[in-house]
Formats: sequence, structure tokens, C-alpha cells
Amino acid sequence: MSAPTSAGPASKQSSSAATDPAIVFDRVGVDYGRGRKTTVALAEFSLRVAAGETVALLGPSGSGKSTALKALAGFVRPTSGRVRLAGRDVTDLSPAKRGIGVVVQSYALFPHMRVAENVAFGLRSHRVPRGEIGPRVREALEMVGMADYGRRLPRELSGGQQQRVAIARALAIRPAVLLLDEPLAALDAQLRQSMLTELQQLRKALPDTAMLYVTHDQAEALALADRIAVMRDARLVDVDTAENLWRRPPSSFTAAFLGGANLLPCTVKHITGSVALVQCGERTLRAEAPKPGVGQLEWAPDDEGLLCVRPHTVQIGSTNERDAVLGSIVSSVWRGSVTRLHLDVTGLPVELTADVPGHVDTAVGAVVGVKLPDTAGVLIPAPVGSESRSAGASSGATA
Repeated sequence: MSAPTSAGPASKQSSSAATDPAIVFDRVGVDYGRGRKTTVALAEFSLRVAAGETVALLGPSGSGKSTALKALAGFVRPTSGRVRLAGRDVTDLSPAKRGIGVVVQSYALFPHMRVAENVAFGLRSHRVPRGEIGPRVREALEMVGMADYGRRLPRELSGGQQQRVAIARALAIRPAVLLLDEPLAALDAQLRQSMLTELQQLRKALPDTAMLYVTHDQAEALALADRIAVMRDARLVDVDTAENLWRRPPSSFTAAFLGGANLLPCTVKHITGSVALVQCGERTLRAEAPKPGVGQLEWAPDDEGLLCVRPHTVQIGSTNERDAVLGSIVSSVWRGSVTRLHLDVTGLPVELTADVPGHVDTAVGAVVGVKLPDTAGVLIPAPVGSESRSAGASSGATA
């Protein structure tokens, strides 16, 4: 009977560790300076990332996303809150003792070391037995398609190849957590797309590795992340699956930053289930009305809100088309696959942005027919205070 008694707690601890999130930020704050010169770099940041999950920290410069990553890696010490990895409090541990793989924008390869030596560096730092280092280096380089480049120096590689080596070095220690800080920002557009595809494949090859991916590029976040954590002014604004944040953004900032949505001030006139009739200026439109977030009331008649309309859903055609309203072109910018139009539309209170496929040759001032889909967009709460000013400034954000 004694054996089961002694084994019970250990078994319970093992089970608990298996169910702990891979990453936990518990109300983490990071301040720089003192007194009146204090700068809040991260405030009350809480987030959990499961094993095998990829979460993107998305936001503009200065939003706190890189600071959160540095706090997790151990490069900065939180002034408040705790950081845990698989249930273990690592807030006070040095970076080397956390067992995290880190990939930064600048690659940070040692220029005097050959590729294989760069990849082996982390293994030697972790005191991996010498006989295991060679096979582990080859394994990591094979994962990123660089097995034939072990004898080269970093200067003999392209930018994309150097980034692959940096990723291989991070993977060689077989981390449970992989951190990527703007890993594609220094690459040109073609290389960025190629590396994005390779990172998608890498995710599939590492089904148990939790990844935290810092970026200001929404396309990267949408392509790679299971969930996206949107940040602004050192705080977490919204967090959800990539699809939910795109289709039903819970805030005006997320709607504007993630996809450059049109945000049309409106008043709710009638609610039927999850569909609302809203008044936008002189026009009455149908809108999807998802349940507001925690702490917000259900939608009701006379509520003020914003109608989120994605630019690609707006159709441009002849002024004679049925159900089309007149719109005057304020500006037109060809962007390769689409032409982005800004329109002054009859009956709407603000300018409307439309993305039209191809190269549309239209003159500023020309009058066109504008059609919105039958369900024009998604109803989101109207911002208040500083969020209102930020949303107004961001509503014209580019996709």
C-alpha cells in the first residue's frame, strides 16, 4: 500500500505540469526610469499560450509587444507581475536558464563563426554532451533547409539564409517555447513571402512547441497565428482567433488596425437576433450584431455604435445600377492587385474606402455607383475617450 501512496503526489504533479500553459504572463508590467521620467513600456499584461499554439503579438511601434517578449525571454526584468513557463516561475531566472529559443530581426549571428558553429553555440551554452552536438546541429539545419551550408560564414549567405540559420540555432536546443521578434522585417518582399511559407511549414513540424510571434505586419499575423493579441499603448487591447478578430472585431482599434476597416458612426434602430438595422447618416443598413464583450450590455435600440465595413466588400460600378448610390472619388491609388479608392458617398457621414480588383483608371472627382453588401458589416461598440481619438486616426489605416 505504501508504493501507491508515495507515487500519488508525483503522478498528480506530472499531470498538473502537462496541463499547465506553456507560457503565462500574469499582470506583467515593465517601467523604465523613475518619478516623473517613468515610461510605462508594458502595463498589466496577462496572456496564456498553450503548448503547440502560435500567438502573434500585433501592434504599432511602441505598443509594448517587443517588451512583452523581452520580459518572457529574461532580457528585461518586470517591475510587477510574474512570468511562468509550463507552470514554473521564471521571473527571476537568467535568459540562459529559461530554455527558450529566440529569433530576432537582426539575426544576431556571430560573423567569425561558420554556420554549424553558430547553430552549435546554444548547445554548448546548455552543456549538451559533445557527442550529441553534431547530430543536433545537422537536425536543426535540415529543418530549415540549410544542411548543405554548415561550412559557410554568415557573410556568404543571403538575408533569407541568415534568418534560416538564426531559426536553426534557436531550434537546436529543442525549446518548448520559441520567440520570434519581427523575424521577417529586414527581408525584401519576395523573401518575406518565401520565409512566411517556410514558417508555416515549421509550425507543422513542431506540433508541441509554443510560439510567440511579434510583428506589426497583419498579413504575417493572419497567416501564422492561431490567436492574435492586439496591443496599443503598452496594453493588451483584444485577443482572439485570427478569424474572429477579422470577421467580428470587438473594438474600433482592432477593426482599423487589422485590415484598415471603414468605421461608420451609426445608431441602432432595431434588433432581431444577431441582425440589426442601423442608421448611418441618411442611410438605413443591415448589420451583423454579435454579442458585445464581457462587461458590455446587449445591443438595444438607440445605442450608438460603429459599422465596420471591410474595403474589399464595397462594389464600384455604374451610376445606373440597381441599389447603387452616388459616390464621388476623392482619391485613387493603384496598389498592384487592387486599386484603393476613397469616396464621398451620398448619405454617409464619413468617407468610404473601397478596394477594387485590378488597375481602375478613374479620375478624382468622377461620380460612380457604390453598392454595399446586403449585410453591410459588423456592429461594434463606439469608442470612448482616448480610444475614440485613436480610432479616428486609425480608420484610414492601410491593409
